[in-house]
Amino acid sequence: MLLTISTTAEPATDLGFLLHKHPDRVQEFRQSTGTATVFYPEANERRCTVALLLEVDPVALVRSTGKSSPDFSLSQYVNDRPYAASSLMAVALADVFRTARAGRCNARPELPGTPLPLEVALVCRGGADLARGVFEPLGWAVEAQAVPLDEGFPEWGDSRYVRLTLRGTLRLADALNQLYVLLPVLDDAKHYWVAPDEVDKLLRAGEGWLREHPLRGVIARRYLGRRWTLARSALARLAELGDETEEQLEPAVSEEAAPDETAADEAVAAETEEALAETPETHETPETPETQEARESQEAQAGEPGKAKARPLNVLRREAVLATLEELGATSVIDLGCGQGELVGALLARPRFTRVAGADVSPLALTIAARKLRLERMSDSKRARLTLFQGALTYTDKRFAGYDAAVLMEVVEHVDPPRLAALERVVFGAAKPQHVLVTTPNVEYNVRYEFLDGLRHRDHRFEWTRAEFAAWCASVCERFGYTVGLRPVGEEDPELGPSTQMGVFTRG
Repeated sequence: MLLTISTTAEPATDLGFLLHKHPDRVQEFRQSTGTATVFYPEANERRCTVALLLEVDPVALVRSTGKSSPDFSLSQYVNDRPYAASSLMAVALADVFRTARAGRCNARPELPGTPLPLEVALVCRGGADLARGVFEPLGWAVEAQAVPLDEGFPEWGDSRYVRLTLRGTLRLADALNQLYVLLPVLDDAKHYWVAPDEVDKLLRAGEGWLREHPLRGVIARRYLGRRWTLARSALARLAELGDETEEQLEPAVSEEAAPDETAADEAVAAETEEALAETPETHETPETPETQEARESQEAQAGEPGKAKARPLNVLRREAVLATLEELGATSVIDLGCGQGELVGALLARPRFTRVAGADVSPLALTIAARKLRLERMSDSKRARLTLFQGALTYTDKRFAGYDAAVLMEVVEHVDPPRLAALERVVFGAAKPQHVLVTTPNVEYNVRYEFLDGLRHRDHRFEWTRAEFAAWCASVCERFGYTVGLRPVGEEDPELGPSTQMGVFTRG
């Protein structure tokens, strides 16, 4: 099997420095199931291509694994392992390009951090739809051409193999780590026993991209050999990397792209619910700098006569949103990025809100929300007012429309700035509720948090000053026909403003 990686970033031969493989040499690396060879079909200043050729020894393959493909019946005699990229190629790539995957280059230390125009070519299993589903969200342009069963007999149709070409501009280390994870995902098989330490390998290789991937559930299950316990562990650890709003803005899982995953999703959801059933009734949200500040203030003031205890900022924020919604006269509200359902629960507790919806891209967050809301014990009248569903704020969804008001509470700061335009179009341009409430941190206030170094949360992509937030609000109003009022939330410093800022948008 053959995999090639090309670049046109001049001087293109810098690819040799990044890979720690000289373009003028042919190098061989022994693998447990064959031999990996690295060579350069072309290497000049304008274009450089490295090829990784893996020659599989079928005898060694059978001896090392006992089976060499998912097609067990004849796999010891006839299989596709010498021809289609699989976990065999992923392991060889990880071994041969180990230093490049780690993003190290002592000779040219500035190179690993530089995005390069890359082109990757290979033949793999999995189908064109799944290939696009796993690579396109990472910024790759995907060209997937189905391989016919027999070119001499076109009426036989296409095989399950595709000639895959990926083009994109990204760091080479990121590209290699993505290939390391996604080649076994496309193949949907491992040539070795999947042990619990594979979860650590997945999370290391997926650092910086897997948690935000819309098909992370599919990726975790397939990479981990459909071992549901390991997949659940991986997804839970990914969820722990952020707070309850961190996963609200990713594309929803496309069952059309991977139709065979539906039953698997249901199995994981069932296992998640079972695990939740064993946890205490009160699920505590991980402490953030904001809630830590409130807690420390409470502790400092405890026992001081005549001094009121500080109230957590997340409580003040939720109360401010609820009061504003009542002031606006809204009776139907959708919480976009509902997380674990705190605001949804507060809305349901007020009968004036006759229709309440919560949308989130994370199935795990929605499962926890249902648990915390005690959906199974909820009265029929209250249950009839509630809708929970999976959705992504960067993709148009007709289910977002039809509400008096939409709430984006501590959500926008988790979005990469280039993707904000998509969120704006979905919420203000397509769903276009009468009112939209947006809350976000005021970065100017951060100096008041003595324990805080940097942004308020490790997943925040930015935090706006008051002027920056006002400018964004004005831009949204101009393009989508809204007016906006800016309000403070939480303690307001006379010089720095409030800890949280809220924009109240009204259409027309």
